[in-house]
Amino acid sequence: MIENPLLTTGLLLFFGHWGGRLANRLSLPRITGYLLVGLIFSPSIFHILQAETIQHRLHFINDIALSIIAYNVGGSLDVRVLKGLGRTIGWITWFQAMGALVVTFLVLVAVLGFLPAFSQGPLAKPNMIVAISLIIGAISAATAPGAVLAVISEVRAKGEFTNILLGVIALDDALTIVFFSVAGALAQAILGMDFKGQNLLFLPFYEIGVSILIGSAAGLALALTGTFIERAEAMLMVVLGTLLSTSALATMFHGSSILAAMTVGFWVINHKPAHQNFFKSVEPLEDAVFGLFFTLAGAHMDISVLKSAWVLALILLVVRMIGKQLGVLVGARISGASEAVRKYLGLALFPQAGVTIGLVLLAQDLLPEAAGNVVVNAMIGSVIINELMAPLLLHYCLKKVGEVALKPEAS
Repeated sequence: MIENPLLTTGLLLFFGHWGGRLANRLSLPRITGYLLVGLIFSPSIFHILQAETIQHRLHFINDIALSIIAYNVGGSLDVRVLKGLGRTIGWITWFQAMGALVVTFLVLVAVLGFLPAFSQGPLAKPNMIVAISLIIGAISAATAPGAVLAVISEVRAKGEFTNILLGVIALDDALTIVFFSVAGALAQAILGMDFKGQNLLFLPFYEIGVSILIGSAAGLALALTGTFIERAEAMLMVVLGTLLSTSALATMFHGSSILAAMTVGFWVINHKPAHQNFFKSVEPLEDAVFGLFFTLAGAHMDISVLKSAWVLALILLVVRMIGKQLGVLVGARISGASEAVRKYLGLALFPQAGVTIGLVLLAQDLLPEAAGNVVVNAMIGSVIINELMAPLLLHYCLKKVGEVALKPEAS
């Protein structure tokens, strides 16, 4: 079993490339190949890599990748491009998140009592079932920007559908944090636990506020200093330095590093005439960053989790997809969005990963131990299946709406 972090990183990059290339040969997005390579190397399959190295020693790689991904998502929110889509993005963001929350909550309340883990003991109590359903419902609203951006970047997707998709995922994380905080406070009240509701209800507004404040200051600083930089290599240094500092400061002040980095991208794209240089500078890193991020994600997957909670994981997978699609239909109808948006945007919002895992770990602290373990196993099991399916669905949606500008190349 390999323990050395540098060797682990090198192997994942090398074999990740060939996994992505093989996926392209099979007309699949590269991210699918990356995930499968990581899964093959993981401790749960062939035990090639050590769990401690993957989960802790290389955790900083996830932070770097998420910062770049969030920066690019923020950079997609050019107000001039999205000017006519603001109403559509707003309505769809609200209803797709609410759809996932409400549908998941209602279905879980109805079916949990029939599952073996909830048939007896403390988990069988009605208030426990309602509390768990609330927490899982709120977490289900999240969409993973990393997987979405990786596929969009790979096929160079452009158009109204892609712009709406990027706008929705940019707003979705902030809304999910609010949902989760409210659901957590309600769940604690329902269970009669030591009530932390006041702090929990204040948390989302503080987290969003401090993240936007830090990101705005960093974005302004980057836009100003970038004026004096001519070489692309120097621009890359400054952009990376800004992003890593911003993400670290947001974490230190208990904000969202993803939202802060996204705000930096938003500031740059909307307040700097020569903004393209700020984003082109990081393009040479994207393949390596996406490859390493998703091979590591695959290496985190634990097949044993699926064995213990596969029924509930499948239920969550299906009901979340239904909730997202219903929400998109309602939001698209109200805002007058196109037929393509109504039919395919719900499927395109299927990816679920980083933010979900983070909220799941927070949920474990809000619930009694037995309930927390059920939530963790079920949600992580759902994410494992989701990460293997979602890139394929997103690629399919982009092809159906005709916004794939480039065929995946086996290069």
